[in-house]
Amino acid sequence: MNDISADLADLRREYRNQPLHRVDLDPNPIVQFDRWFKQATEIEAMDANAMSIATADDDGQPSLRTVLLKYYGEDGFVFYTNLGSRKAAEIKSNPKVALLFYWHELHRQIKIVGTAHRNSLAADAKYFMRRPRESQLGAWVSQQSSLITARSVLEEKFAEMKDRFAHGEVPLPDFWGGYRVEAQSIEFWQGRENRLHDRFRFDRDGSGWNVGRLAP
Repeated sequence: MNDISADLADLRREYRNQPLHRVDLDPNPIVQFDRWFKQATEIEAMDANAMSIATADDDGQPSLRTVLLKYYGEDGFVFYTNLGSRKAAEIKSNPKVALLFYWHELHRQIKIVGTAHRNSLAADAKYFMRRPRESQLGAWVSQQSSLITARSVLEEKFAEMKDRFAHGEVPLPDFWGGYRVEAQSIEFWQGRENRLHDRFRFDRDGSGWNVGRLAP
């Protein structure tokens, strides 16, 4: 057996950015999120709407994957997936989740902890019809997280769906839809030199928010 190991102790870089002060933050973390997200898109950060989502199974074993944010607002943060996927099964059992955005170009992270709720069918259908046709077909093809023998299985199923829905609109699959994450806490992290990063966390308090600085 090969003994593969790597010492990464010297793999590092300094974060030299503008400081993040309490006075810089909007009192509404959704507004602050919007401000940072727009800055990330303005500098054309790669996949600015990519976010990791953490869920856990009945034994407490966490699972992590990256999805794409497709909506955000005062009512939450929305992503879409196959409703038969592992993440969907774990959310059904335990709707408490965590989201993480990381924009390395800005040395910034945003962590959101909250509860996931199923989207409405109307919202699912509205978004599905805006997807490229090939992405609509792809939703019909993949039984996400299930084992398959080869990629050819997907390609054959895609060709089958393309032929099946050759005429007219591609309908919304009943096994595909969205989740809206209602935030209970939102943390803003700004990388700083000497690993003395600036961190502020907003915690929901009734209809408002409390904010405090965290040690790095």
